[in-house]
Amino acid sequence: MTDIVKPWPALWSLVIGFFMILVDSTIVSVAMPAIMAGLDADITEAVWVTSAYLLAYAVPLLVTGRLGDRFGPKNVYLIGLVVFTLASVWCGLSPHVESLIIARVVQGLGAAMMTPQTMAVITRTFPPDGRGTAMGLWGSVAGVAILVGPVLGGVLVGAFGWEWIFFINVPVGIVGFVMAARLVPKLTTHSHRFDGLGVILSTVGMFCLVFGIQEGESFDWGVIVGPISVGRLVAAGVVLLVVFVVWQRLNRREPLLPLAVFRDRNFGLANVGIASMGFATTGMALPLMLFAQVARGFSATEAALLLAPMAVISGGLAPVVGKLVDRTNPKYLAAGGFACMIGGLTWLGLILTPTTPVWLLLLPTVLLGFGNAGVWAPLSSTATRNLPPRMAGAGSGVYNTMRQVGAVLGSAGIAAAMNARLALNLPGFDSTGATPEGAGELPAALRSGFASAMGESMLVPAAVLCAGFVVVWFFNAPVRAAENREWDAARGAA
Repeated sequence: MTDIVKPWPALWSLVIGFFMILVDSTIVSVAMPAIMAGLDADITEAVWVTSAYLLAYAVPLLVTGRLGDRFGPKNVYLIGLVVFTLASVWCGLSPHVESLIIARVVQGLGAAMMTPQTMAVITRTFPPDGRGTAMGLWGSVAGVAILVGPVLGGVLVGAFGWEWIFFINVPVGIVGFVMAARLVPKLTTHSHRFDGLGVILSTVGMFCLVFGIQEGESFDWGVIVGPISVGRLVAAGVVLLVVFVVWQRLNRREPLLPLAVFRDRNFGLANVGIASMGFATTGMALPLMLFAQVARGFSATEAALLLAPMAVISGGLAPVVGKLVDRTNPKYLAAGGFACMIGGLTWLGLILTPTTPVWLLLLPTVLLGFGNAGVWAPLSSTATRNLPPRMAGAGSGVYNTMRQVGAVLGSAGIAAAMNARLALNLPGFDSTGATPEGAGELPAALRSGFASAMGESMLVPAAVLCAGFVVVWFFNAPVRAAENREWDAARGAA
């Protein structure tokens, strides 16, 4: 039996947890020096504090999206929220870095259980012609959370210590649980058969691919251990995922991933767009933060505040864009958003010097704010517009998986780009010597070359976003009356 559906209260309760897990994707970066000092960790161990979370978050998304269809998105979301909140306590109480890394893995698993359910509830409770406004809220939360993380982390670390970037999740998690338990309806579940082989192939394949890409730079794209190299691991991941897709095509019972979702051209194209967006939002932050802290001597909080205009504008405009999605063709909004993102990143990359005025650095981030607001809602609304309720969890899992894979590619790609540009602009420069404590440890003669390398690196995510700009022009225009009738019929059948 299902509850009476009140979509807006349900959505507001869900975005609290969604905001929290996305903040945790970026909040740790600014606390890294304090964690290293507090737990006596080296740089490799410190990197794993972030990598473990992202890996555990990205790999299970296909499975957890399907679990929401089978057991109900509310139930899976609440379990994930409990896991995430308890793991946050574990993180804050960790006595050594190994314990922290394990706790971050558990945190990532909790996040993976929660994320697909937010989009699935939107898809199943909002009609197509009202979904854009809802996705506008979802998009504003996603865009702002990624930017708030470093700022919030800097404040908490400076005032209370690194442990509080995790302890802050506890009251938020409790409030989010109470609200979700009261306000999120129990939606109809669908009796899916469990595709065991599909789960194994997708999980192991995603692990090999994501781990190889994410950690390739750490191992200099060479040997990890024994005969296992980064290249072989990535290749194995690709092969396993190809076998997974073939199995999904051959499985006549019920596949983990219904390939029918890709019959909708809009869904497939939106996945390309969100992957490019995941790449860019992850890839743009690191070179900008390193430029600000190493070449300009800003504190971590001051550096993070360079993104404040982007966060404010994105958060303010995303709901407005969401309403426009319900009234206009989303592809024009998405194309405009991608164009602003490309222009802002290119502009920012071209002006990074040790003497660039702060006001000039802020101008491109204003453009990025407009771009960020213009992309999330049109993409997510277009991706889910034609999904029937019984495929909401599977579609949401795929969509969020592509976003996370894009983020992993962005992390690895920007690291490679920065190293390549530093090698060209500053031959013999040891990047490990540039600490995030400020420019005092970087000689003045090197700052110009370092700034140029960071600026040139930012052109990489700008180039990747061009793929998103191109694909949105091929979106099919919405046929709103027909879509609403189909949605009503599908919901009634469910």
